[in-house]
Amino acid sequence: MPSRLFCAAGAAALLLFASAPVRADAPFPDMLTSLDRDRLSMYEPVRRDTLAYVRKHGEPAQVAELERVLEGSARDIAPAELAGVWRCRVIKLARVPELPIVIYQDFECRITDDSEGLRLEKLTGSQRTGGTFYDIGETRLGYAGALALGDEAHIPRYGEKRARNQVGYLVPISPQRMRLEFPRPPHEADLEILELHR
Repeated sequence: MPSRLFCAAGAAALLLFASAPVRADAPFPDMLTSLDRDRLSMYEPVRRDTLAYVRKHGEPAQVAELERVLEGSARDIAPAELAGVWRCRVIKLARVPELPIVIYQDFECRITDDSEGLRLEKLTGSQRTGGTFYDIGETRLGYAGALALGDEAHIPRYGEKRARNQVGYLVPISPQRMRLEFPRPPHEADLEILELHR
């Protein structure tokens, strides 16, 4: 009888382990390229200065929409609650007077939680990111991914095409709202925000 109880308990433990949510735990940001580590090291000043510029020079209605997106702080939310299909839109912010803010329409994103970790894929749109979230010991998560453009069928993995690399931080606000912030992204902005909502 004891051996049967032990086997049952062991099987239950294995089942619990197998069903537990997964987040990648590679040494983020140490595994990034030096350029991408520099991007992340400048996250706070780039974010602060870019937002200040956009608030001063942006069109008032767009700035008001940006402020709504920026509401809320990071919370510790289980990866299983983040998985699923999301609506997502890109907001590009730049310190240029001609076009300091561009807000795109909603597209579709998907977050999966499996043996590869917690992963994001932007499914539609002409610029599509795909990558992995990393546990960094905070309520926010690190992100390393890459960008596909136009009708490219394949989203490169991080490091596959260095000019397409994207790094940033995910700010989970609730199981229905998040934002992913990219400092100095490779294209068209000083700060890019991917708003996710459902």
